[in-house]
Formats: sequence, C-alpha cells, structure tokens
Amino acid sequence: MTMLTLDSYSASSYAPRKSSARGSGLHRLFAAAIVSDQFRARLLSEPEAAVAGGYLGQSFVLTDHEKKIIKTVQANNLTDFAQKVNQALKSSQHLA
Repeated sequence: MTMLTLDSYSASSYAPRKSSARGSGLHRLFAAAIVSDQFRARLLSEPEAAVAGGYLGQSFVLTDHEKKIIKTVQANNLTDFAQKVNQALKSSQHLA
C-alpha cells in the first residue's frame, strides 16, 4: 500500500491561483456596474468620472488604452457598452 504525504507535492500546487492582471480591472469595473445601479448610470453618462471615482473606495487598475476606450464609448445600456468596449479591444489587438 502506498501512502501519500504532503511532502509528495510541491507547495505551489496548493497556492491559490492568481487572477490574470490583464483585464482584471475591466472585470471589476463591469462587476461594479452590474451590482450597482448608481455606478452603472454614472459609467454610462460620465465614464471618465466613474473610472476615476472607483467603487466602494476601491480604484480600478486599467491601462491607458482601456481608459481611452472607456472614455470614448457611448452607449445607452451596459450590454451595449460592454460590447463596444470588447469590440474596441479586439480591434486594437489586431492592429498590434
């Protein structure tokens, strides 16, 4: 009979996975917009101010490129906003 011990595995296999830094600021931004009507309305009407103000005391870590896209997107609802941001990001990746 073989006995498995914790010594058999590297410590890194038990470490929690780190979320990708790339895009995590956008994920947090959209999560805030989903759960907060007030934040969502501000994001749609004043995106630059919404990003700068953060949510619940937490700032959004976004690249300059992501900030520029968010600042220029115009949409009437969050679905349209998200689609336009996603399309702009995809377009800019093809140009790079």
